Amino acid sequence: MIRMTSPVRALGACALLVSAVACGGSSSGGGAAPAPARAMAKVRPSPDPRVGLKAGLFDAATAEWNMKLVSTTPPPENFKGVTNSDLAFTGKYAIQGNYNGWQIWDISNPAQPRLETAFLCPASQSDVSVYGNLLFISGEGTSGRLDCGAQGVQDTVSKDRLRGLRIFDITDIRNPKNVGNVQTCRGSHTHSVLVDPKDRANVYVYISGSAGVRSPSELPGCSNSYPDEDPNSALFRIEVIRVPLADPSKSAIVSSPRIFNDLTPPPAHGETAADRDARERTLAEAKQRGAFVIEMQGRQMVLPDQFANRLVDSVAKARGATTPNGADSAAVRAALPDMMARMFGGGRPGQRRRTGPTQCHDITLYPAIGLAGGACEGYGLLLDISDPVNPKRLSAVSDSNFSYWHSATFSNDGSKILFTDEWGGGGQAKCRVTDPKEWGANAIFTRSGSTMQFQSYYKLPAPQTAQENCVAHNGSLIPIPGRDVMVQSWYQGGISVFDWTDAAHPEEIAFFDRGPVDATRMGSGGTWSVYWYNGVIVSSEIGRGLDILELKPSAWVSQNEIDAAKTVKFTYLNVQGQQKIEWPASFALARAYADQLERSQGLSSSRLAAVRSALQAAEQASGAARKSALATLAGSLAGDAAGSKDQAKVQMLAKAVNDLASMS
Repeated sequence: MIRMTSPVRALGACALLVSAVACGGSSSGGGAAPAPARAMAKVRPSPDPRVGLKAGLFDAATAEWNMKLVSTTPPPENFKGVTNSDLAFTGKYAIQGNYNGWQIWDISNPAQPRLETAFLCPASQSDVSVYGNLLFISGEGTSGRLDCGAQGVQDTVSKDRLRGLRIFDITDIRNPKNVGNVQTCRGSHTHSVLVDPKDRANVYVYISGSAGVRSPSELPGCSNSYPDEDPNSALFRIEVIRVPLADPSKSAIVSSPRIFNDLTPPPAHGETAADRDARERTLAEAKQRGAFVIEMQGRQMVLPDQFANRLVDSVAKARGATTPNGADSAAVRAALPDMMARMFGGGRPGQRRRTGPTQCHDITLYPAIGLAGGACEGYGLLLDISDPVNPKRLSAVSDSNFSYWHSATFSNDGSKILFTDEWGGGGQAKCRVTDPKEWGANAIFTRSGSTMQFQSYYKLPAPQTAQENCVAHNGSLIPIPGRDVMVQSWYQGGISVFDWTDAAHPEEIAFFDRGPVDATRMGSGGTWSVYWYNGVIVSSEIGRGLDILELKPSAWVSQNEIDAAKTVKFTYLNVQGQQKIEWPASFALARAYADQLERSQGLSSSRLAAVRSALQAAEQASGAARKSALATLAGSLAGDAAGSKDQAKVQMLAKAVNDLASMS
């Protein structure tokens, strides 16, 4: 940066700036800055390079457009071949969940992430969040142990089992210490950390548990009866945990809000013809070999052998036997209908009508606006969280095109909310040419008060193979000022970056993809989560490790917009605890708004050339000369706004320039 410090140079700079801004809203231009990348034509790759990529675990072919893979780091030995799950961030670290525990990566050099900690603590699905020196880990399955042992838990009732929330102190990042556990009746599939601006002594953790209710013999008070039978039922509720920051060992459930009460069964879209035919073939083969077949929401499905074997073994152990027999299998078959009905909210066969959801999959908390978005299986909920202990449902939306409401993201100003549909549960190929574009997609809503109004769907536009699990999954906002841009995981569909500023017309603007893990069958791989954090895009790759990518300038995103996004720095990030993005004053921010005004034709090309020249000269000046010239430019831009067809964006530009003047 060139600094002009002498009085003569300062006066010269001031004169240059005054001449640049004097044209106001006129069409006579000043000295134009060099034409940046934003002027490039919008040309999409054709044919789409994501189609037909070579398969492989660590040697698959890749395709990228408007983004670049910076590094891929394979998992450490104890985590190879085990599912990587979600991400959280603190300082220079990315924390990556895994069904065997979690890994903490130093990503200060994105090209060479360094493993700081690989903590072995098996559980499903090890959803992670962080606040201060505390790390929160979800555990839902029956094999998770309080002591983090890898031997699992064999007994159906055990004092050693952990189903709920683990709390670790990571003050020493290389030596996490368990400082608290909170057991819950249905475990914790996911959780979300709420930092209440009115309560600095505590944080609150919202627990979404979707597994079956555990035995009251293992955790007293757990009941899988319906609420009208038992007011303490563990169904139709979430859990709110208060974590005292001074002593997290005293963390405890403080409320169990029934935010699902009175919801009716949501509409469903059924199956595609191809899926129905494949399922019927699988069912016929399974019945022929004597496999267990269950009915869930009116549809027959094969119970995976590992779950069936576990159930039969537990019946045998209950009668004191070590080896199950035919009677044990018969007992499980007889009990399955009632078990599945209770687990998934269908009611007892022949006794209850089908209900709405009994739990959420994920809840995104946005305390800055006092709201949360609940992705709750058959519904998208809008919640009032102004009182963290007592969230209240404001409204609910359903959609026959949605199968499984999975997660939610608010626009930064809270005027829009996006829900994802994990059709197929994340383990099936749902981006094939034959799959409807409205299924397994995002649904975008505008929000006015407590009313959500549907606007459009967005689905990964590139068809994937039948060997690639592909469906909408976890993503986050990219802090490009003045726009709603999101980066999102699609499992083996890869990563898609899209702009949903216009809620009715979302548009893909960048992507990264790999070929299938295996060309002959469905393998375990693809991106589980992908989030923007302090200038880079970090992806948790299910089978391949940790990916770090960066956004490249293009006709859709200018270098100035990327530079402005990089000025946003988080000290920590949990995407499901959404933080309001605020941009510090910078020349990159002002130039980003100028680039956007060029796209929208909100100001004439000559006026924009004058503005860019003024900004360039101001950046080279200093002191009073910079302050005066920026204040003059801000004033003239404020006058431009009234005559612009993009008045709001001109006002943003004027404010950005004025903020620069204030700090000069």
